[in-house]
Amino acid sequence: MKTIIITGANGNLGNAVTQKFLASGYRVIATVIGDDDKLAMPVNAQLDVRVVNLTDSDAAKKFVKEIINQYKKIEGLLVLVGGFAMGNIEYTAFADISKMISLNFETAYNIAQPIYSHFKQNSYGRIVFIGARPVIDIESGKEMIAYSLSKSLLFKLTEYLNADAKGKNIVASIVVPSVLDTALNRKSMPNADPNQWVSMDMLSAVLTFIFSVEADQIREPVYKVYNNS
Repeated sequence: MKTIIITGANGNLGNAVTQKFLASGYRVIATVIGDDDKLAMPVNAQLDVRVVNLTDSDAAKKFVKEIINQYKKIEGLLVLVGGFAMGNIEYTAFADISKMISLNFETAYNIAQPIYSHFKQNSYGRIVFIGARPVIDIESGKEMIAYSLSKSLLFKLTEYLNADAKGKNIVASIVVPSVLDTALNRKSMPNADPNQWVSMDMLSAVLTFIFSVEADQIREPVYKVYNNS
């Protein structure tokens, strides 16, 4: 049984993905931001839910140390914590950018750094970040400057991790979904066809594949999960 960490496990995507990994036979260590979020998580013998503020690097390191002491070996890290904001360069203050960097990059870096050290000690590990299509599609990205800039840092972090991990059986991946089929997106885009979007089941299947033995020989991947949108 592989043990993986899933951050942001109580969000729309986090809930779906956590259930998929549990059903696939993984032990999941899930992080949430508050006690109420922890209580809302389902009960499962293979699910360990922890309250962690991942914007606090010391708290993240303490959390990683605790779970390594308890479980001895962690095989994977899936980073789902994040936030979103609209705004072009004319209306985006640097404070807006700082907020997005804190939510989308700082939370990822603070957990990835200590886990990566653990993976190097074991000569095995898989790290997956969730990217954003506007980083690749500049035309749409210019309307969400703070969000896109913060997500762009994850692309570079993935590259740096893979460069350092060559030959160590450690792989960092970035998954780039298009529009997710959520209740909020259906409400905000009532005239769009959600069948063209990416369902939670579809994205969850891609994520479980990345951590499976079938993906063991893939290196330096960027997965574009767009469906038809």
